[in-house]
Amino acid sequence: MQCLPGLVPALSSLLGALALLQLSLYLRVPSRYGKHEERLARARGRLPARCAWFLQELPSFLVPALLLALRSPPRLEPLGCRLLCCLFGWHYFYRTFIYPFFTRGRPFPLQLLFFGTLFCIYNGFLQGYYLIYCAEYPNDWCTDIRFTSGLLLFLLGMGINIHSDLLLRQLRKPGEVTYKIPQGGLFTYVSGANYFGEIVEWFGFAIATWSLPAFAFAFFTLCCIGPRAYHHHRYYLKTFTDYPKSRKALIPFVF
Repeated sequence: MQCLPGLVPALSSLLGALALLQLSLYLRVPSRYGKHEERLARARGRLPARCAWFLQELPSFLVPALLLALRSPPRLEPLGCRLLCCLFGWHYFYRTFIYPFFTRGRPFPLQLLFFGTLFCIYNGFLQGYYLIYCAEYPNDWCTDIRFTSGLLLFLLGMGINIHSDLLLRQLRKPGEVTYKIPQGGLFTYVSGANYFGEIVEWFGFAIATWSLPAFAFAFFTLCCIGPRAYHHHRYYLKTFTDYPKSRKALIPFVF
């Protein structure tokens, strides 16, 4: 497989357009799963949350791994391959093989699972294809301010995301499906601490790789889970009379 120069900008542009479509669809009305799922929709086809998250996230790990295996010769050179494995692969190894087996979420709608899986295939191919076959970095890229600052943001965001997921899991005992007020960590300041962490993480990845596909993905992440954090915030305010009024939706002290 070789790098086709026009393919990466085209796929990145499409991803940016999908981000704007996602924003227009769910800015006013939340995506119907979890706490925002309508009662009538709960009778339709769904999968247990653990199985659904595993199946949805798996292509983001497998597709780049397959692209790497198809590379001739299959080695962790150039630097783009190592960036892919150490950052993108690390995240999706956690999301595929660790996170689903600890989540205590409600069953997941099959329709959303289908579209989520399609996105993971698409984005896994785009990020993997660019970093494995197209990316070119100077030998001293690891000392560049873009790489070091992006890596720090990535690690910070991933840490916030994992810690926030842990706090959310601790709100429920096994078998419980009720929602409670999150406490501790960044939830002290925002309702969507886990979403904030993931957004920071992918913008850090975009800066570290300094690539159009990664910035398109970071923008998509913002447009996808940013509105969800806003709707979570509104849900908490309406549901719990003792919900802290000082908390913001997504960005501490700002929004």
